Amino acid sequence: MSIDYNQTIPNNVDLATDRSLQRALEQWQPGFIDWWRELGPVGSQGHEVYLRTAVSVDPGGWAHFDYVKMPEYRWGIFLNPPAADPKIHFGEHKGQPVWNEVPGEHRANLRRIIVAQGDTEPASVEQQRHLGLTAPSQYDLRNLYQVNVEEGRHLWAMVYLLHRHFGRDGREEADAMLHRHAGDPNNPRILGAFNEKTPDWLSLYMFTYFTDRDGKFQLSALAESGFDPLARTTKFMLTEEAHHMFVGESGVSRTIQRTCEVMKASGVDAADKLRALGVIDLETIQRYLNFHYSVTIDLFGADQSSNAATFYSAGLKGRYGETKLDDDHVLKDATYPILEVANGRIAEKQVSALSSINERLRDDYIRDSVAGVERWNRVIEKSGIPFRLQVPHKAFNRKIGSFAAARVSPDGRIVSEAEWNAGVGNWLPSDEDRAFVASLMGRVVEPGKFANWIAPPAVGINRQPASFEYVRFG
Repeated sequence: MSIDYNQTIPNNVDLATDRSLQRALEQWQPGFIDWWRELGPVGSQGHEVYLRTAVSVDPGGWAHFDYVKMPEYRWGIFLNPPAADPKIHFGEHKGQPVWNEVPGEHRANLRRIIVAQGDTEPASVEQQRHLGLTAPSQYDLRNLYQVNVEEGRHLWAMVYLLHRHFGRDGREEADAMLHRHAGDPNNPRILGAFNEKTPDWLSLYMFTYFTDRDGKFQLSALAESGFDPLARTTKFMLTEEAHHMFVGESGVSRTIQRTCEVMKASGVDAADKLRALGVIDLETIQRYLNFHYSVTIDLFGADQSSNAATFYSAGLKGRYGETKLDDDHVLKDATYPILEVANGRIAEKQVSALSSINERLRDDYIRDSVAGVERWNRVIEKSGIPFRLQVPHKAFNRKIGSFAAARVSPDGRIVSEAEWNAGVGNWLPSDEDRAFVASLMGRVVEPGKFANWIAPPAVGINRQPASFEYVRFG
């Protein structure tokens, strides 16, 4: 399915055949551009950036790379092609044909799901808007802008569904997503993690590794939806989302690599001495990891949720890899283990698999996250340094669910308030940690040059060399 770039709004959904919908989206478009200019990447308006743009939804050749002047990126609406004779794979409607229009009884819940997903997309752009001013290289600046424009594209994906399928309510929800802002005390974004600050590039890398990985799992669950337009939209969003996680994983890996290089060359391993040499000590990287991981796993919601059970049974939102799971895909009699605090300790108990859909998705996410952290550890091991990064216990630093009121250490112990207060400085980034990392954030814009605290990539974007001119400054 090729994409028509001759229209005001690029699309592969035959938008020109629905004049009413086209007019409504063209009326929304100027507000989006105004939002981008006001709250998108600061100081980027005159830049020409080497960006990828979707030209098809064919996995074999969907992206084209070229210079695009910000903010003239062509945001559009792209859905994967429909499957042949598609069926709903789970819930009470299992085996029935998918829906191409919104069933009346599921209208409110589908709108809620789409709005929650859509609201995260502009939020991350807002959180990251100042980072271009402190980019450690042109390569990294280009990657930031690629993530930003694709988050804007993902907002368009959800806005299309709202306009196309939800009438006036949908148009109002689409407008509201341009008026909520990350961290705004009066009109914040819907989910907590998307109101946190992203003040430095280590935070960005952790965010794109952990929080965009949440996006991978949420989108994968939505890609199973019985509402076919949502499933087809999110399947293509996943294609773009992979780069966002790459930015995070490779960014942290390169930060670790540079720290290890300095440790080996200098023979220094004390955090204060490494900081004096201008790199980020591994202990600080661990604390940043703890924070971003714990904030992100709250995004999956409560460990037991009647809403999640309803969404599953109704066929609106499935599980990760739903069709690959070996069960009846209805789950009325199935159970799943969750954790709780019992007698001052963390214990496991079996609960309804339907009510614990969130917890299962969180566990899938945790396994995937741990695998990436192990790849970071291999960088450290290769340097011969006796240090290992670890993902904290999933009860650590939680604000949602069974552990919201508990104090739990990274190794999974219930601790007293006094022990928490004594240990938190070693477990989560302190103001001093954040100030030090911020002090390293000087902008490097000469092609092929990198800030002292991060190593160059092994390979550039689209097989370009690291010295490639990724950004032409206007």
